[in-house]
Amino acid sequence: MIRAKPEDWWRTTPMGDGVTLIDEPHIQPFYRCNCWHIRSSEGDLLVDSGMGVVSLRDWVPLVTERPLLAVASHTHFDHIGCHHEFDHRAVHRLEADLMANPERKAVLADPYVTDDIFDTLPPEPYVSARYEVTPAPATRLLEDGEVISTGDRAFEVIHTPGHSPGGIALWEASTGLLFSGDIVYDGPLIEDTYHADAQDYVRSMRRLLSLPVRVVHGGHFPSFSGARLQEMIETWLREHDA
Repeated sequence: MIRAKPEDWWRTTPMGDGVTLIDEPHIQPFYRCNCWHIRSSEGDLLVDSGMGVVSLRDWVPLVTERPLLAVASHTHFDHIGCHHEFDHRAVHRLEADLMANPERKAVLADPYVTDDIFDTLPPEPYVSARYEVTPAPATRLLEDGEVISTGDRAFEVIHTPGHSPGGIALWEASTGLLFSGDIVYDGPLIEDTYHADAQDYVRSMRRLLSLPVRVVHGGHFPSFSGARLQEMIETWLREHDA
């Protein structure tokens, strides 16, 4: 398989509302994390940071222009790979140890990271068998209900266990934006990780259903409307109740 050039690894897409999607187009869609850069008046947020196989800071100037808090929606390998590149890092307290000690099995790199997840391999010297996430101890531990304030914007932390114990979503009530991580996105959901919990998943879905969401920016696949979110969750709940 051919290898990508580092300058071609990342892609940025403006989404409106001061939000930019940053992703890795050479990774197959199912494994390709959506990283969300959110512009604010007193510093920016970055929700998730990709696999870490090519530096985000070196190749995406957007993330170095102003002070930035890197938030982990959860600690699976595809979401925290570049967190170590940032001085300020936030994660829910239940997954702080995983971000500080990201062993391959604990962050699902084993068994998922193989050459098969790429359409084009990362630049040399990358080798899938030796892939590891660099430790990135949190500088801020998040709790359900707290608010991340960035000047003119405020994001409520919603604890959404189910996919993983410390999964979170960020909710901006003033704009109706929901950054949902991997608890819900418009694609096949993963409900059987080693630390998933079915009852927690149901509770998290019911909680998100109650929000007046306008747009959902998920951890994978394209963004979608609040109406689509309601439809997806209602269908999901019916199937799981059955």
